[in-house]
Amino acid sequence: MLRERYTNEIAPKLREELELGNAMETPRVLKVVVNMGVGDKDNPKVLEGAVNNLTKMTGQKPVVTKAKKSISDFKLVQGDPIGCMVTLRRERAYEFLNRLFNAVLPGIRDFRGLSSGAFDGRGNYTLGLSEQITFPEIEYNEVVKTQGMDITIVTSARNDREGYALLKGLGFPFKD
Repeated sequence: MLRERYTNEIAPKLREELELGNAMETPRVLKVVVNMGVGDKDNPKVLEGAVNNLTKMTGQKPVVTKAKKSISDFKLVQGDPIGCMVTLRRERAYEFLNRLFNAVLPGIRDFRGLSSGAFDGRGNYTLGLSEQITFPEIEYNEVVKTQGMDITIVTSARNDREGYALLKGLGFPFKD
């Protein structure tokens, strides 16, 4: 649905707005990466709950991420499971973004839009959510521990201006 709208309506407007000569220069969403860190590595139920929640939110089985090196201050040993992540591409990425823009973000209490300053200089945008309960797929009773997540939208834009135009066209709720 969102992908078809992008192809038919948004991409031609972007080409005109950004004054691009070639259709292949038009910025598009390459992937969406959803990452959940598990603060409690001693309780395996928390990681299992995060994996189940991320599967429900994205429709794809997450990869369990492990610590790259040992950090004694955090009682962390190399190879310990510390979180999970999912990389969504093509149709799944657009479906996830559609739900994020139209159901999840507007459902957050006192939500007034997201900052346009979270771009990384190359047109990619990262936002953080404080809890997974904002997703309609997640039942409150099934949550082992409320956890936040990072969502990174990776685009083919060459700079922040193109990335902003792309996300604005897709319906991203910026503060403006």
